[in-house]
Amino acid sequence: MIPWYIAGPLIGVVVPIVYAYGGRKWGVSSTFGDVCAAVFPGRAEYFRYAWKERGGWRLSMALGLLVGGALSRVLRPDPVVGISDATREDLMQLGLTDFTGLAPVEVFSWDALFTFPGFLMIVVGGFLVGFGTRYADGCTSGHAISGLASFRLASLVAVIGFFAGGLLTTHVLLPLVLGGS
Repeated sequence: MIPWYIAGPLIGVVVPIVYAYGGRKWGVSSTFGDVCAAVFPGRAEYFRYAWKERGGWRLSMALGLLVGGALSRVLRPDPVVGISDATREDLMQLGLTDFTGLAPVEVFSWDALFTFPGFLMIVVGGFLVGFGTRYADGCTSGHAISGLASFRLASLVAVIGFFAGGLLTTHVLLPLVLGGS
């Protein structure tokens, strides 16, 4: 994983370049839509648009995300997630004990998928993230990086909503869901 003090400035340099060459908003959900339009042309009305004119450059970005992720895995095959001792203790009280990967296997694994907490977090949570992304007209990266950089009020409201939802999930929903597991 790239340290924040390198990744942050790189993102700060990339956003103006994207505006200069792409002239459009930048986010993963928009890129995912372009990938779907390219791979499944004409199958769904939502994906019937001239993605080459709108998003050819975003497909390059998606490829860059995949290459960057693979390169990160090669450079650091056993990533260590740094969490505080207090957070570790809080998670252990909720029944999470394996802190060796990027996500707790007690919740995010094939075995956990068939448990009530796992199903809620993987399937229901995934659906809500997708629905919220469409409803907010963009994902966290699009709103927080390019939306705020262009001083869009809608992006500010969306980012405040993302943080409020994260706090609600962390302090209310997660203990409710995992507390019974």
